[in-house]
Amino acid sequence: MKIVERTVSAGGEIFDLDEFLSRPLYAHLAHASEHGVRESPVWFHWDGAAIWIIGGTSFPANLRRDPRCALGIVDWDPASGRSHHVGMRGRAEVLAFDLAVAKTIFRRYFGPDEGAWDSRFDYAAAGDGNDLTIVRLTPDAVVVRDQSYAPTKWARELSTRPDRPTCSDAQG
Repeated sequence: MKIVERTVSAGGEIFDLDEFLSRPLYAHLAHASEHGVRESPVWFHWDGAAIWIIGGTSFPANLRRDPRCALGIVDWDPASGRSHHVGMRGRAEVLAFDLAVAKTIFRRYFGPDEGAWDSRFDYAAAGDGNDLTIVRLTPDAVVVRDQSYAPTKWARELSTRPDRPTCSDAQG
């Protein structure tokens, strides 16, 4: 894995890559399908060398045909102005479903108490999903960017409102 860019737009120190990848964030997996480029939001686990993802049928089939892919992860908080980004390019391997890896991913997003996990994921947490796979993305190139900025008063106030209006509320 080669870090090809490590930048901070406002000066200062860059954030720690491993700490960033330990946050329970969504990643966006870009891959090629028979109908063009696709993007799949995914949960993931970083082991220090590879990204691990639970796969169903669609994107793993695409990755079997063409393992080249990219992954983008952003941690953005408009109230604080935090905007951390990691991008990866590499090749993915589609592997047999591994319950231990799946549970590691679920713990990251649901917490350690398996009894409290959302019941919609019981089939995967029990390993009952026959169509499930594990995808391992080994990055060749990594971009690490801190694009944080000074937030506006509007953004700080917006984040504290209990009704949390959408950005379309800014239009009026």
